[in-house]
Parts: sequence; structure tokens; C-alpha cells
Amino acid sequence: MQKIDYSKELNPAQLQAVESVNGPHLVIAGAGSGKTRVLVHRVAYLVEQGTRPEQILLLTFTRRAAEEMLRRASTLLDQRCKNVSGGTFHSFANMILRKYAKFLEISNNFTILDQSDAEDAVNLMRAQLGFHKSEKRFPRKHAILEVISKSVNKSEDIEDVLYEEYPQFMEFTKEIKKIRDEYVKYKLQKSLLDYDDLLVFLKNLLTKHEDIRLNISAKYKYIMVDEYQDTNKLQAHIACLLAADHGNIMVVGDDAQSIYSFRGANFRNIIDFPKIFKGTKIITLEENYRSTQPILNLTNAVIAQAKEKFEKNLYTKKKEGNSPIFIDCPDENSQSVFIADKILQLREEGISLSDIAVLFRSGWHSNDLEVELASRNIPFAKYGGNKFVEAAHIKDVVSYLRIAYNSQDQVSWLRALLLIPKIGPKTAAKIMEAILDPAKLGGLLDKNEELKNMFELLKNVDCQADSPSKIIEQFLKFYQPLLKNKYDDFNKRLADLDSLLRIAERYKTVEQFLVDIALEPPERMIVEPGRKDKDDQPLALSTIHSAKGLEWHTVFLIYVAEGHLPSYLSLETEDQIEEERRLFYVASTRAKINLFFLKPHVDRSARSFVDGGGSVFTQVSRFLEEGGLLKKFVEVQGLGDEFEELELEDIIGEKRNTNKEFFENLEEYFRD
Repeated sequence: MQKIDYSKELNPAQLQAVESVNGPHLVIAGAGSGKTRVLVHRVAYLVEQGTRPEQILLLTFTRRAAEEMLRRASTLLDQRCKNVSGGTFHSFANMILRKYAKFLEISNNFTILDQSDAEDAVNLMRAQLGFHKSEKRFPRKHAILEVISKSVNKSEDIEDVLYEEYPQFMEFTKEIKKIRDEYVKYKLQKSLLDYDDLLVFLKNLLTKHEDIRLNISAKYKYIMVDEYQDTNKLQAHIACLLAADHGNIMVVGDDAQSIYSFRGANFRNIIDFPKIFKGTKIITLEENYRSTQPILNLTNAVIAQAKEKFEKNLYTKKKEGNSPIFIDCPDENSQSVFIADKILQLREEGISLSDIAVLFRSGWHSNDLEVELASRNIPFAKYGGNKFVEAAHIKDVVSYLRIAYNSQDQVSWLRALLLIPKIGPKTAAKIMEAILDPAKLGGLLDKNEELKNMFELLKNVDCQADSPSKIIEQFLKFYQPLLKNKYDDFNKRLADLDSLLRIAERYKTVEQFLVDIALEPPERMIVEPGRKDKDDQPLALSTIHSAKGLEWHTVFLIYVAEGHLPSYLSLETEDQIEEERRLFYVASTRAKINLFFLKPHVDRSARSFVDGGGSVFTQVSRFLEEGGLLKKFVEVQGLGDEFEELELEDIIGEKRNTNKEFFENLEEYFRD
């Protein structure tokens, strides 16, 4: 049997966690502190100490994570580790429910509904109850299922979920509750369970059948839960029930990285764990293997301002390094230009694009940057949020501009026509045929007010005289009611439309704008899967939520301003602001060597086409201001006049000064 020298493989805190076997344990694993290493070695240690692998239960958030941990444990010790029970909460629930289904009066050959199936079932209930015929805009299947699911996972009433996330549908609270009730009945009748049911039924089994709970608890003598700060109430309840008898449970996570409340994760689960299991031993992993000490000095100071936390102070052996840098940019485009220039500089210095990331709070924050990167031929992949030009609502608005520019564009005609209520593919085809016949067209226009308004708008547009931004602004006023009708999450899409308007302002002609959108859209620059050339590996653009668990040599965090990070949507309660602080912390701790914070000095996104607002001067994020952190830990730089745009006449003048000499030399060269 292979013997592992754990003291040689692990630092003192990691070793303490691995060798702590009996009783409840909470491991607070700071960012980059080797959390996975601890779990892998603890699995090996338990097996090496004589615990049967089948008695160990490792619960993770993805099947892949569990498989990788057990593979590494097997490599570390031997193949016995592959027999450890590892998987997600949902896969574990599925296994247990198949065995004990009859005690819950469900069939053990139940079918699991995936997201799409569940939405279809909800839609069936919606139709059977006649709510699809509502005179007012009734929520669609995706939104209804999301509300029902969050109600289950967050243990909140439907009404509370609607108030927090879909206030425009509050008037339909009773109807959505009715759909929920019918959906529950439908699943029971048809032996169907959705993802949430797996957890609900498992919790019910463990709470209502003590003999079964004791039997399961006896089988799994040691329980480990990864990423405990990301568990919802149901998952935490299940974990605690499983360990209630023997108390041998180790949960591993970081309260400072609890950022998924929008998915139902509950910050209190990790904070209150020692209150649930009296005598919990808390072990803190503080040695960081990722970042330099100057970066950690800042992140430690940021999280030290948190209202409620487990105390920790990350340190590293990498004492030298650059201080984080704060750049106050004149505006959004200057922010994009600086990042593109810096990325190209880093690439020249030998830093791979794949080791650089730009992070942001909201998906739309990268809209301007995506266009700038595309124009520089810098390949990127975006994670979290739609890629700007791919987004359906952006395509909708661009289709109007394409029609105005080219009335023969049938693809754009079809898209624009199908947006209008009561117009389907057949009617759209008739309208497109009638466009060349004014008599036929007039009859069709009289039947539909929105259609008539669209044609009136198109008639008054002059693509030769009007700027792209002026035309788009007119279409946005027409499109807004259609946006609300088509998308349940229309509020989240408004920022993208503002971005489109600001990007269009950089163009003088409709033709050039449409050419760039067609030939160099940001999504075209994404590297295709399977290409291995190092030079082709893309830069990462990512929401902070999608970046958790990852790391890069250089990280740019953009829009570090009040209203953006923290988001203006999260300023209502202290709990929301504290989660925004943790988001800032997670983003900052992704950087290994270089960390840049950027803020547009003037925020033009405040000038919304919806409310007619204007540009405003931004304030730096409170998370850098508190306690004088900006002055103490961050190097502050400004761009000054570096990014002042030259007037067109100046540019032409410069070219005229050089062109004459160039052409004379060219002529002489070819003459020789």
C-alpha cells in the first residue's frame, strides 16, 4: 500500500484540515489557498486510515468536479478512492429517491424533467388555465418556471420572488400561484420530477422518516461538502440532516466568495454552520498560491470592511509585485482603447491572450469593448451574458436600420415584421410581396396600427442625410413597446440598447456602421473550438459570476464606479451591498500578477433613450474609497488628453502631408 507524506505535501493549515476526521468541521478556504487540494488529500487520508470508500460522501456542485477530485485522490493513493460516493446534490438525491420512492408515494421509475421539459409543462398548465389569453401581457413559460424555482430554492413566497425580480408581473401573483399548484399536481400524476423536486423530496424523506435517515446516515459515515457558501437552504438542510446522527461533516468554502444569491445561494448557510453544529472546529486556510502580496494587501483590506465574516488574512511567499493600478478614463471608449492597447503590449511581452481577462459586473459593460477588440482583430471569448451583436434585441434594432438602408433586404424585413403583434410568417410574406404594390400595401397597413407606424417611420428616415445614431434613436422609441411585449426580462436588455446607440455615435454614415457590424462583429472574433495554436487562444471577457474559481496573469476590472459596482440595483439593502463587496473581492482575487481597475470619468450610459437622462460624472466604487484604500494600496493614474479624438479635417490634413511623398517614392520604386 502506498504511503503518503501528508506533512510534506501540505502546509500546516491544510494538514490540520486533512487530519481532522471526527466531528463537525468548517474549513474557511481563502481565495487561491488550495481548497481542492485539501479535499483530495482528505479523501485519500480517510481511505488510508481504514475508512471504507463507500462510507465517504463527497458532495460537489458539478459531477465533473467530483470525478476530478476522486481521480486525483486515486492517483495520490490508489484505485480504492474511485469507490468513494461522489457527485452533486441532485445526483445523490436521484439515487436515494429511486431506492425509497414508495415511502413518498411516488414511482421509483419517475422521469426527470430537464429545463426545457419543465418549461413546456408549465406552459401547458398556463394554457389549460386560459391565462395565455389574458388581455394584459402575461409572463411566458421561462419566467414563470424561474419564479416557481426560486420560490422553492430560496424558501420564499411566490409574491416575494416577483417583488424582487419581476415586479412588472406582481398583478399576476394569484395566477402564477395557481399555475404552480397545477404544475405540482401534473408532475405527481405523471410520475415526473424536475430538478427542484429532487431536493424537495429528499428533504421530505429525511425529515418525515427518521428510520430511513438513520439508515442513510449510518451508511455515509463521513460527509464532505464543497463550495458550501454556494448552497441554497434546501441543500444545506439536507447536508445537516445527513450528518445529524454522527456529526462527522466537513464543509469547505469561503464566506467572502458567496456571490450567487440570485441562484438561491444563502450566505447564512456558511455563517451559521457553527451555530447548527455546536463544537464545530473552524480551520482557516490563509496561504495564497495565486496572487502577489500587493494584490492580497488590497483584497484583505476590502473584505475587512465586510459587516459579517470569518476573520482571515491572506498571505503569500510572492512578496514582490506591482501594486494594483486605478485608471480614471475620460469615457467608456477611452476605457476600451486603453485595455486594447495594454493587451497588445502584454502580448508583445510574451503574455498569452488566454492568460488575460477583462471582468465586469454586468454583461452589457463589455459592449463597447467588444467592438473595440473586434476592430483590432484581438480574439476573445465572452462568458456570462449574451455577446453583444448576437443578442436578439440588438439584431431586432439593427434590422430596422438595414431595411432603411436597403429596402430589398428580405431577411431584415421578416425579422422586423414578426416583431409586430398579430403578424406571423404568412402575413409577413404577404406584406413583403405587397411592398412593391402600393395599393395592396395600403390595405394591409390599415389593418395594423403598429405596422402603419413602422412604415411611416421608415418613410421619414434619410440614410444619406441622417446619422446612424439619429436613426437608431427614432427606431428605439418605436421598438420599446415591442421589446416589453417580446421579452420578460426587457429591463435587463435596455442597457444593451443604450450601448448600441453610443457605439453608433462613433460613425458618421449608416453604410460604415452596417459594414462594421456585418464584417467585424465581435462574435466573429471568437476562436473556434479545437484550435490549439497558442497565438489563437482568446482573451477572456467574463462577468464576475462566471469568473469565480478561475485565475489569470493580468485582470482588468472595468466600470469600477458607484451604480455599476456596486450595481444600482443592489443598493436597497445592506445584504445586497455586502454581496456586491464580495463580488468585488472575487474579481480582484482572480489576478496573479497585474490588476487594473478602470472607471469612465464621464458615464454616458446614464443618457438612456428611455428616460431621456444625460451624461453624468462618476464616483469611484465605495469598495475602493472605504478606509482610504485607493490611496493606501492602489497606484492611481489618469489618461489626461491622451485619448482626445482628432477632428476629421485634422486627420485628412495629416494624410495629405504624407501622401505626396509616399506616391513620389512609390512611382520611383516601380519605375526602377
